[in-house]
Amino acid sequence: MPADFDIFIIGGGVNGCGIARDAVGRGYSVALAEKNDLASGTSSGSTKLIHGGLRYLEHYEFRLVREALSERELLWNVAPHIIWPLRFVLPHHKELRPKWLLRLGLFLYDHIGGRKKLPATRTLDLKKDVTGEPLKDMFESGFEYSDCWVNDARLVALNARDAADRGAVIRTRTSCIRAIREGGLWHVTLLDHRSGEEETLTARVLINASGPWVDNVLRLPLADQQAHNVRLVQGSHVVVPKLYNHDRCYIFQNADDRIIFAIPYEEDFTLIGTTDHDFDGSLDNIQITKEETAYLCSAASEYFNSSITPDQVVWTYSGVRPLYDDGASKAQEATRDYVLRMDGDADAPKLINVFGGKITTYRRLAESMLEKIEEAIGKKGDKWTATAKLPGGHFAPEEFDKLVDDYHARFGFLDKSLIRRYCRAYGTQALKILDGVQTVSDLGTDFGGGLYEAEVRYLIDNEWAVEADDILWRRSKLGLRLTEAERVAFADWMGQQEIPTRAIKSA
Repeated sequence: MPADFDIFIIGGGVNGCGIARDAVGRGYSVALAEKNDLASGTSSGSTKLIHGGLRYLEHYEFRLVREALSERELLWNVAPHIIWPLRFVLPHHKELRPKWLLRLGLFLYDHIGGRKKLPATRTLDLKKDVTGEPLKDMFESGFEYSDCWVNDARLVALNARDAADRGAVIRTRTSCIRAIREGGLWHVTLLDHRSGEEETLTARVLINASGPWVDNVLRLPLADQQAHNVRLVQGSHVVVPKLYNHDRCYIFQNADDRIIFAIPYEEDFTLIGTTDHDFDGSLDNIQITKEETAYLCSAASEYFNSSITPDQVVWTYSGVRPLYDDGASKAQEATRDYVLRMDGDADAPKLINVFGGKITTYRRLAESMLEKIEEAIGKKGDKWTATAKLPGGHFAPEEFDKLVDDYHARFGFLDKSLIRRYCRAYGTQALKILDGVQTVSDLGTDFGGGLYEAEVRYLIDNEWAVEADDILWRRSKLGLRLTEAERVAFADWMGQQEIPTRAIKSA
């Protein structure tokens, strides 16, 4: 009996969607199910950096750092609307790591990853440089180096969109409730949470890319075992009103060996994070603790002139990292590398599990996964994602400002800040939102905060948006700009929309 799909993927985070995109582009038939919204778990709870992980060098993770560094400029090129360079300031703290160690780490950081376009490290006199102004007087010198920013949830949505455009079936709000091997195939039973309907389909290979839920999925009937492969580590962030006026970021060392970042966020805010502590709770209810909020505020206050207090926090978010359990004694020391494991007897359909990983290396993880898939069911195509643009990224990274100017010239009746936000979120795909728009009123209902109905309709039709939070906190961060009353009104409006559910087999 032929299978419905070559590959079935459980999990709609960055790894699952990246694997789906790579696989369908090589000619495999692919379906993916996500029990919630795309990027609703760990993939929208990151610090939103495409980075090598400077601190990983201290734990001798040279392979991971080299691979991650090599991805920075590559990903910037394929998605220049949602990824762009940042400069990070590392103040020297006299009581912590010595200058020679920082210089050595940054020298390696500059040279082991094939950096071409990103500026190299430079030494700063914080008494003269603008980046020293918001810092306490005790910080006299530091270093400035390069990494990149990414809109993490949009990265996931764009990988899913491109996968679907190439023929993959992507279904959200759909859980895998059973998976059994029978007749040389996987028989996967799915539950659509919106319609309440169940559906069973078949696949030649099953991918478990469910992030923090990876062990939970393994405990389903698909593998009768008490799985324990990942260490769940919670990382939380706080957002406060803008703390300084320049465009640089900070990386702060702390006495407990952790580091935190302070990063310009959504024009008018500063993002501070992240924490690292073992998670023991419900994965369906991940929230920052009071202790984490206090820790982040206190850690940042050690460096900034002005004290940061919990009552300044305007928004928080938390994610749980499914780190491969390597037995590290501290949460911050657990490896950020990924492990792919293929299970199944020689004549049985294979289950391939994803343990660990980080958003920066999702594309390389997908390529490694395709090697496993080829081993399991045969090869169909070659590597292709290193140069293939993600939807909306069809312009040179250096030409983003030109894109904004060109679109503003065409739609001069719209505020340039709105055009810029559309270009940052959608790149050249922004024209699909603006198609036929000749006046502001053509954008439809104004929900507040710069959110118009035309954008919402686009997200419903093209990016699997179903609920208000999908749009306000994942496809955008406009929840920061809407009032509480506007958020409630928008949620009511979304609840009244008829958004169809779709069976996977008949897609």
